[in-house]
Amino acid sequence: MIDIKNSDANINTETIDKNLIDAPTDNIYEAISIISKRSIQINADIKKELIEKLDEFATYNDSLEEIFENKEQIEVSKFYEKLPKPHALAVQEWLEDKIYHRNTQDEALDS
Repeated sequence: MIDIKNSDANINTETIDKNLIDAPTDNIYEAISIISKRSIQINADIKKELIEKLDEFATYNDSLEEIFENKEQIEVSKFYEKLPKPHALAVQEWLEDKIYHRNTQDEALDS
């Protein structure tokens, strides 16, 4: 799991030079595909972590008439809402060369 709390990823929309994105692969579409796949992985990890934390504070009630506001769950949710989005985290990882990638088609051609 990445350390999303200490990431340098931008919370707001930021324009990034296309040449920085496609530099490792020399193909913008391949770079975006890799970033997209990593973003999906990050999103799944964050979702799993959030659900686990929310379950810690869950109160189960059989009565449909009573709805409780759980302050701890609200605080946890607000914290996760303020974090950078998964795509921003993936782009930041890509720019810092923290994403391992390889082209299997190149390996097949070498054989």
